[in-house]
Amino acid sequence: MNTPNYTERQRQLRNIVVMALADGSIGGREVALLADRCVELGLGQAELQEALEFGLGDDAALELPADESTREALLADMIRMMAADGFLAETEKRLFALAAAHMNIVGDRLQEIISSVISDQNDREGEDASA
Repeated sequence: MNTPNYTERQRQLRNIVVMALADGSIGGREVALLADRCVELGLGQAELQEALEFGLGDDAALELPADESTREALLADMIRMMAADGFLAETEKRLFALAAAHMNIVGDRLQEIISSVISDQNDREGEDASA
């Protein structure tokens, strides 16, 4: 297994955990989303536990990726996590806005990412309703 790639996926999961805990709590829908994303990233229970411990620690902070595609994937994951509990806390919105600004993803490109995630979520909900 490629160690740098593994570290990148682990960092992505830790960042999602930081967003999940940004409002001070973590609910069932957020835990389910974290578990699903962990599987999608090819990580296991141990890595999820480590990410949760990191997120609960005093040094928890976003670790912004260097490359553009990973940055956009992080923002998409952050949007999904913000929406998971059905409530957009002010702390989550601020964290998202700061991350986007620090990664220089603003304006039209940011709106495209947000629209894409919303469209994907709506498509999934439509599929779930018809199943």
